[in-house]
Amino acid sequence: MNLFAAIHVKLLSSCYPPNSTLLTAGPDYSPNSHELSRLTYYASNHPGKLAKIGSELEKRLKLECRKAKDGNARSRASLLISLAILRSLATECRRDIVLLSPYLVSSVDFVLSSLSSDLEIVVRAASIFTAWATYTTGSLTNADHDMTSRYLSILKSFGALSASMLSDQETRNRTRLIGLAALSAVINSEVLYHDTAQFGTQVSSILQPNIHIIFDTPMTMLNNQSLAVKDSPASPYLTEFRTRPAIERRAASIHIHVDGDNGPSLEDVSEASLRALFALLNHSNGEQLRYVMQSIFTSVDLLNNGWNRVEHCCWVAQKVAEWAQYQYRYVVPTWLVDNLMQYQDVDKILPLHRAVMSMIQAVFSSPTALINLSSSDILSSLLAVLLRRVSIRPDDDALVPLVECIASLGCHVYYSDQIPDLVAELIGRLVIIEVQGLLVSEKATRKECRTSAIRCIFQGLLGLLKAANDGEQAGIVDEPNKPLVIDFSSNKTGEERQARRTQVTADIWQDTLSLLCDPDPLVRRDCADALVYYITKEMPKHGENRDFQMMKHPRKSTEIRRDATIISHLANPGSKFLNAIYGYLYILAISPTLSHITPAESFEAEANSHSGQRGRPSTDARPNTPKIRKQAMISRLIDLAPASLSPKTVALEEDYANILKIMNTIQISFPVRGLLSGIPMILALDRVINTQTRDSAILQRIVALKSVLAHVWLTIAQVWHVAQLSELAEQAIKNLAAFPLSDETSPEELGLNTHDALLILASSQSLQESISSDQEHILKRFRTSWTPELALKDFETSAYDLSVRGDGVSPLLKISPALMHIENISLHSLARSTRGLGVTDLREALEGRASLSNPALARPPSVSTLDHTSFLATDPAHPALRLTKTRSRSKKRSQGNGSANEVRDVLTRLGIGKHNGSLLKTTFQKGAQ
Repeated sequence: MNLFAAIHVKLLSSCYPPNSTLLTAGPDYSPNSHELSRLTYYASNHPGKLAKIGSELEKRLKLECRKAKDGNARSRASLLISLAILRSLATECRRDIVLLSPYLVSSVDFVLSSLSSDLEIVVRAASIFTAWATYTTGSLTNADHDMTSRYLSILKSFGALSASMLSDQETRNRTRLIGLAALSAVINSEVLYHDTAQFGTQVSSILQPNIHIIFDTPMTMLNNQSLAVKDSPASPYLTEFRTRPAIERRAASIHIHVDGDNGPSLEDVSEASLRALFALLNHSNGEQLRYVMQSIFTSVDLLNNGWNRVEHCCWVAQKVAEWAQYQYRYVVPTWLVDNLMQYQDVDKILPLHRAVMSMIQAVFSSPTALINLSSSDILSSLLAVLLRRVSIRPDDDALVPLVECIASLGCHVYYSDQIPDLVAELIGRLVIIEVQGLLVSEKATRKECRTSAIRCIFQGLLGLLKAANDGEQAGIVDEPNKPLVIDFSSNKTGEERQARRTQVTADIWQDTLSLLCDPDPLVRRDCADALVYYITKEMPKHGENRDFQMMKHPRKSTEIRRDATIISHLANPGSKFLNAIYGYLYILAISPTLSHITPAESFEAEANSHSGQRGRPSTDARPNTPKIRKQAMISRLIDLAPASLSPKTVALEEDYANILKIMNTIQISFPVRGLLSGIPMILALDRVINTQTRDSAILQRIVALKSVLAHVWLTIAQVWHVAQLSELAEQAIKNLAAFPLSDETSPEELGLNTHDALLILASSQSLQESISSDQEHILKRFRTSWTPELALKDFETSAYDLSVRGDGVSPLLKISPALMHIENISLHSLARSTRGLGVTDLREALEGRASLSNPALARPPSVSTLDHTSFLATDPAHPALRLTKTRSRSKKRSQGNGSANEVRDVLTRLGIGKHNGSLLKTTFQKGAQ
């Protein structure tokens, strides 16, 4: 020993046993305990000497490491002792760990890069690194470039150990556990989260081996272990650092496996990997979670056929969303959808793209709550990708999974109007495609692309409603990547579903009805299927009996009276909706053409409607918008509807089957209104097909339509339990089944005698009670003049009046928004007011005071989660994490003394003219008509 050496050198040297006994110091290879205590005591009481002690120890370590690498056994033993000394210094001098950090990190990095195959040395290096990670604040990793480089090098070294591919299974598992233990220490350390700029680089090295291990683990084992990881608490040393001051933390000790014991198994490695991932996700904020997702994708890219293993990809996506902090879970699906949009223009769908779409569906299909999720933005992005893929190729492989992604959005409902909002967005896009088509590079595929786009949106629409109604996606329970199966066999009605969301009203769905008369039969079929599901499971019944087993169970008279009371006093949009359906079905049944109107024709039609004269365009015609084109298209369909049946009628056998299915569905779901709106159309159609003709093609269609009507009459008879009408309809069906007809057979002799059917039906006591009328008035109501133009006229008005959606709103409620100048006022909330409205409320509205004094007319607070950021999500350091709030509404108070002219103008625009008596009285009288 050098007598003139510095005191710290003497204290350090005294910790080593004599050179002659180094080889016999095993298997512990521990420093002299008494001398080590003196050294750590001196270092802790003289922090200024820590840098010198660290520098001296680093020199010794590097020298011993070089010699041990060349096979020097004494140097290897001395190296093990030096590593033990360094860990003791890190532990005992934790308060001043920052002074020792540069030398500690440099020493560990040098050892790992030189002797990574010696597990005993690696274990001691890992223990030192774990102690440092436990007590450091991570401040030097950003300030000291050299130290940062060495620290990242250490992470890569431990990452490589965690993904070891040694041939010996036991040694491989031991090596992986050592690496995972060190990486777990970083995950639970401040060093990882200190600087967001360095977070991405660090987490990339951490996640790559974790993803490698997860993809090597069977799914059954992953599912079992994930439950244990989430339910059972983690090891105390992995969490104490975040709840205790640095001085009170305890660093974990990492020990090598003892020879003779059973070696670690794959289950041990997998569990360690999952616990590390769980800890990482529990500590990451929203911005950091994006780096996590990017690192996962980079790691899967590096695997052999990683994206072909869709089941593992979906499992990882689900667990990341589930294990992330509650307020940041929305980042996962949002990031996945943003990533998918980057590939919307690729020529060929690759395994990566398929995996991403499956991951999106898996996340939305899982029961994990995703608060702050912007479902509208997600839907818009998915629609953009879908339509782009359709425009590239109408039969693209990505269409089915994209539809499933859209449908899976229905599994997450966070505010009452969410599903109607999403449905409205889908239908709005449907209308645009219906009248404008898609921009495609080749004109030859324009028709196919339009058809494909419409059908995909319809399928997504149905899937969305099905998922929302069932509360979970059918067919996705244990297999997250299994394709979405839409099962419409469930008898669950709209009333039986959970009351946490509003139903999709008829004024939202009405824009799809014109597709019943689309030129493409595939579109007509999908529209019919969607309409049947909507009427059966979603459409608000507004007092109609909701028992879909009415064919087996008669309606109670009390229920009938209740329904009649509601229907007689409500100008419900559902009635106009049903009239519009019958109008389109009539056109579809007999029209010889269903071709689309051209842009020029639509512009001219709109101009004529403004001028009030056909053939004379107006100078103030509006621009040729999709709304105007659709109005013109509907007008064209009405104008081209013939007065008699033609052999050129375009309806197919499948169309007649769909007409029957829709009409039967209406009669079963809406026994009262379906009958009142349907009988006039049935009579009108019956008059058209009762013609004198011997044309075989026309006769075929006559028989088909009479068969449809006979089956509808049979359904009506069964719903209202009119036995005599049932016998009449059944006999007509048998007669029609005797086709082909002889030359002597007249079309009038076929089918059901509507005169007799009306008399029988009108004499039904249950029907008379339901509409509070006698036989004479019922027959008068049934024989009301009916044309498709009359059926669609009111529908067109309500469909395109954007100022007030829904005709079931009281005129008093219509007055309020216009007079109070309130933006985006919710008529739904007004209608749901718990306090009735009266003359006083109207007077206050006219005086401009209702916006403040009347709670029923004041705008309710938004219930969307996007308008309110969780306090846990607020991070001043990361403003990007905050959600963009909606535009603030105008807070202007309407003027107290509005002029009489302004009030009169408002009443005129609302269609309310001069009335005698109370407005409220007039309203109810009008609704009862």
